[in-house]
Amino acid sequence: MGWLNMNTNSPIGASSNNVIIDINNKIHLQWIQHWDVMLFLVAVSTKVLYYGKQISTGYFSLLSLQPAVIASIFPIMALAFLFKEDKRKWFLYVLNMVISFILFADTVYYHYYKDIISIGVIKQSFLLKSMSSSIFALIQVKDLLYFIDLVILIPLIKKAKRIDCKQWNWKTRLIAFTFFLLLGAALDGSVIYKVSKEQPLLIKTMSNKLYLTKVVGNINFHLIDVYDNVINKIRLMGKIPEEKKVEIQTFLQNKESRKSSALTGEGKGKNLIVIQIEALQQFVINQSVNGQEITPNLNRWINKSLYFDNCFYQVSSGNTSDAEFMVNNSLYPAASGAAYYNYTGNTLNSLGRLLKDKGYSTAAFHGNVEGFWNRNVMYNTEGFGNFFGESSFKIDEKVGLGLSDRSFYNQTLDKMREFQQPFYSFIVSLSSHFPYEDGKGYGDFNVTGYEGTLMGSYLKGIHYADEQLGMFLDKLDKEGFADNSIIAIYGDHYAIPKGDVEQLYKLQGVTVSSECKWFQYQKVPFILHFPKDMNKGMNHNYSGQMDICPTLANIFELNNDYMLGEDLLNASAHKVIFRDGSYTDGSIYYFAGTNCYYDMKSGNQIAETLELKQAKEFALKELNYSDNILDHNLISILNSTD
Repeated sequence: MGWLNMNTNSPIGASSNNVIIDINNKIHLQWIQHWDVMLFLVAVSTKVLYYGKQISTGYFSLLSLQPAVIASIFPIMALAFLFKEDKRKWFLYVLNMVISFILFADTVYYHYYKDIISIGVIKQSFLLKSMSSSIFALIQVKDLLYFIDLVILIPLIKKAKRIDCKQWNWKTRLIAFTFFLLLGAALDGSVIYKVSKEQPLLIKTMSNKLYLTKVVGNINFHLIDVYDNVINKIRLMGKIPEEKKVEIQTFLQNKESRKSSALTGEGKGKNLIVIQIEALQQFVINQSVNGQEITPNLNRWINKSLYFDNCFYQVSSGNTSDAEFMVNNSLYPAASGAAYYNYTGNTLNSLGRLLKDKGYSTAAFHGNVEGFWNRNVMYNTEGFGNFFGESSFKIDEKVGLGLSDRSFYNQTLDKMREFQQPFYSFIVSLSSHFPYEDGKGYGDFNVTGYEGTLMGSYLKGIHYADEQLGMFLDKLDKEGFADNSIIAIYGDHYAIPKGDVEQLYKLQGVTVSSECKWFQYQKVPFILHFPKDMNKGMNHNYSGQMDICPTLANIFELNNDYMLGEDLLNASAHKVIFRDGSYTDGSIYYFAGTNCYYDMKSGNQIAETLELKQAKEFALKELNYSDNILDHNLISILNSTD
């Protein structure tokens, strides 16, 4: 068995050693030959992960983000293999430099806005201008770490020119390019697909750019952002036919409430204060738990206001931002994604723009990060002269997701005191946001019987929101603002999801569940307060958030030519239409999800008639008109032809 002994003095042993040495030499040579590619992968991955850490104020998982980051770099890295080795080094260097500048810009922007630069922000370059005066103050020494390797690499690249390595031919380079491109696309696609499945609306609506960046990495975020913008551009490239434009214009001109009379101009010269309350639903109004009123302050203000008790939320994928969009524009939410992302470049007939044109000071207030739901871009489109977001407030008390309603309202009032009157203040609350888990911040509201449930947490959260709103409204009253202002208050969307319907029915004492019964609880309070408590009373007409804007437009005598909702002070009963094609007129509820009709009084399902079918088709037609107005920026076109 001695022949198995690999003696280095024997020809066999020498041959084996030579093979091993040759393999080692080839591996070493390949490493040297492709040092630039490997260094690019390591350097850029490190930078993107470092950036991820910078924007993660709380828990940060390096391991969970790493696969997404590396996967996003592979397709970019693949491009380098199309170049010969001597040019490839400089190509990778330039790519590294570009990515470093993007990360640096995003980091500095984050210091100011606590958000990510997107194409929408770049389009609305006023945002970048607004921070230009203080940009150097925003730069931190650690932000320059993105560029350290770029300085070190220059002499290294020059030295590498002297290394004699065999150049790959074009076929080999093409194979390498294809391999890394497909590998990267497969890995990256799986990462994005997983996120889209876990949180379907996150990518579809781009509602939270900051969070999306945290889970897919900076490079992937910008690629998704570019993709969304390209797709929207392609979708909007088609020109609207002239006959369609005339059809829509005629439809708008024939809206019933165009011929306004009741309370027209009542708000002329007065301030407008609109308050959107997070997750406020009507079922808590005038309701008590364990002998305590859930919303005592709202109940009190309803008694001295005009109250619409059959108002439905009409939001879609854009959720809170959809409510804002409808209330300020009376156009339906986007058919896909969120209007606050899709239509930032549109001309809009919004309350902010119309009042601003009349000399009003216009401002929006929200205690969350400015970029959430793209507000920092869209508020400018809607004509708000100022937006006071998280960076404009002192974060001295947190409740729920961020700045407490108590501190938010107090600081908002401080800012309003400085405004020149008349003004329009659009105020969006935050503390009562789902999942309502801030038990300590919400106080000691007794929810015995609901403790430990989502409903119990919500009752605490909305009671806290009511308490802080009540103090704010009382201050407006005490300081004289209420005597010179129209105050509108409404809820943005549902509080209790359908999966927890039994908790809602328990609170309401409902024993028989049905699709129609669930629908009847999807109402939000809509309150209009006039100076000196005038015009108080109840309005029972069925309505929705789409109708708030034209109602206010009538009160302030504003142009309502492009509003699809109805002025509730002058229109008779009309259909409330929802984004999915469902509708109600107060007597009939049509649910598009199952193509079923219900009698609202009995809750029973009824058969389709020709009249009901025509009503369904009308709802779809109105939604289509809204989509055309937005997709083709039709307000701008119609304005130019007037």
